[in-house]
Amino acid sequence: MASVSVDEAMRRAIELAARGLGTTSPNPVVGCVLLDEDGEVAGEGFHAYAGGPHAEIVALAQAGRRAKGGTAVVTLEPCDHTGRTGPCSSALVQAGVGRVVIAVPDPNPVASGGAATLRAAGVRVDLGVRGEEAEAGNVAWLTSMRRGWPYVIWKYAATLDGRSAATDGTSMWITSEAARIDVHALRGTVDAVIAGVGTVLADDPRLTARNLRDGSLAIRQPLRVVVDSSGRTPADAKVRDGAARTWIATADEVGADPDGRVDLSAVLAALHQRGVRAVLLEGGPRLAGAFLKAGLVDKIVGYVAPRLLGAGPTALVDAGVTTIAEAIDLEFVDVTQIGPDLRITALPRKREG
Repeated sequence: MASVSVDEAMRRAIELAARGLGTTSPNPVVGCVLLDEDGEVAGEGFHAYAGGPHAEIVALAQAGRRAKGGTAVVTLEPCDHTGRTGPCSSALVQAGVGRVVIAVPDPNPVASGGAATLRAAGVRVDLGVRGEEAEAGNVAWLTSMRRGWPYVIWKYAATLDGRSAATDGTSMWITSEAARIDVHALRGTVDAVIAGVGTVLADDPRLTARNLRDGSLAIRQPLRVVVDSSGRTPADAKVRDGAARTWIATADEVGADPDGRVDLSAVLAALHQRGVRAVLLEGGPRLAGAFLKAGLVDKIVGYVAPRLLGAGPTALVDAGVTTIAEAIDLEFVDVTQIGPDLRITALPRKREG
């Protein structure tokens, strides 16, 4: 077997880490490739689910004795604490690994310190290899841990002229089945789905992750969150059907903003305390506007259908913009055709000052 460079091994580790998206929370996604003394791959692993073995432990188990004197290439600094599993830093030392290459330091004060432990044991530690790629693959968890509230993705569907429904209120279906399947896959990667009570009253959505071919539910369901200032969610609403956990976030429970509506920052802080690291904001246009106005949206995923309505509700309302100088500028990071529709992924640009 041919030897592999550290750079190539890190690229593979990042690919492995992505397999854990949607199942590891509140833990991060992590991938690890273990090279033996000759630079050949001796073991691979990724963190598959919270409470399960970490990526380094899986790779060490595969490598066995070949780990001694080898190099562990890992996307995130090995943990240095005992939780549901033991510290990976100690496991690497005990296995006799001679070098550990880390893409991104761990921002979690509870688990960080692995690099220092490894160095104290005489292990060579290198940081920053493919750091930007590893950051991108773990962006929700890293962002959430650094600031104390979840990473927020606003998802919407609209016609080419920005309409989310026709003038009579009909909106099923603006986008194609292929786009809707893609949305359900996106739901499966987050910890919570948020909608406003207006959307619940108008559309009665389930907000679950499903297989649209046969209607079956995904194995793991995100928490359903309804932002409902005055508690108007009906008792028989589909979001209360028991298919997934549901939280009706009211102003009385969470706290109110100056306008008497649910304090969105308080909602996100409460979700972070529940272990939620990534949320999908799905509706409706006023709630999306409120999140954008407050600067709480990290990423936008828009599904744009090749259709025109000319009238009807828009996908976004009242985002705090009254003049062109106040427009929320975006950076396009991906445009992909999904069936007949376009999926546009964009990041809001940070404003100066």
